[in-house]
Amino acid sequence: MKAVLTIGQKEYQIDFSKPLDISMSLRDSLDNPIAWYLDKPEIQPVRIDGWVGKVSEGQSSTNFNTIVFNPHAHGTHTECLGHITHDFYSINKQLKTFVFLSQLITVVPIKSGDDFVITKELIQSEFKSNGQEALVIRTLPNGGDKLSKNYSHTNPPYLDVEATLYIKEQGVKHLLIDLPSVDKEKDEGMLVSHKAFWGINDVVKIGEEARMDCTITEMVYVENKINDGFYILNLQIAPFENDASPSKPVLYNIENV
Repeated sequence: MKAVLTIGQKEYQIDFSKPLDISMSLRDSLDNPIAWYLDKPEIQPVRIDGWVGKVSEGQSSTNFNTIVFNPHAHGTHTECLGHITHDFYSINKQLKTFVFLSQLITVVPIKSGDDFVITKELIQSEFKSNGQEALVIRTLPNGGDKLSKNYSHTNPPYLDVEATLYIKEQGVKHLLIDLPSVDKEKDEGMLVSHKAFWGINDVVKIGEEARMDCTITEMVYVENKINDGFYILNLQIAPFENDASPSKPVLYNIENV
């Protein structure tokens, strides 16, 4: 189904029948991607007094599962500034629109000491200013192991704070990345890139410069067959009243370019 979307002053023709899903599914399996030292998610039928909520076991007319997971640790998720603030802010309240012009870029993180870092220069070399509100960062190598990787204690690549500030200065409001965090895994709680992107200096008393409607989406997976360039992004979340929600970002090719 083709449609014309108006974003700002421009019209974009897309085909809704050809989505490019860049989310990772959540599974009750050790093959589910995992971060932050947690175990796998659990998806299990309810069991009450010998009754099992599973049709295949012959006791129930419905499948009736309970799901236990952590959005930050178990796959693609979108978070608001409430992730790091003293006061509570919900992604369900802060993210109010869901369709954006987006650019997809691919970078190779640079070795820096014991780390691999995405630098400002890497972002600058790929970023093309076109009024995009969203930026998707794919890192190389980009193997299918990202779909089942346990990131705990692996010191994954991360965004240098100067790169994050550059992204913010370009007007990007929705940052998506295929890593478990924009910050270093073990950084003593500094979270410098999170704070820089959301414009927060004091997590207890956030100021007027705080970017309330901006989001960070982590642990996306962008297949190699999807080329760098501009897309329409539909950023879908579940309506959790929480700082973060599992999410399903979907890209659409722009056909009138």
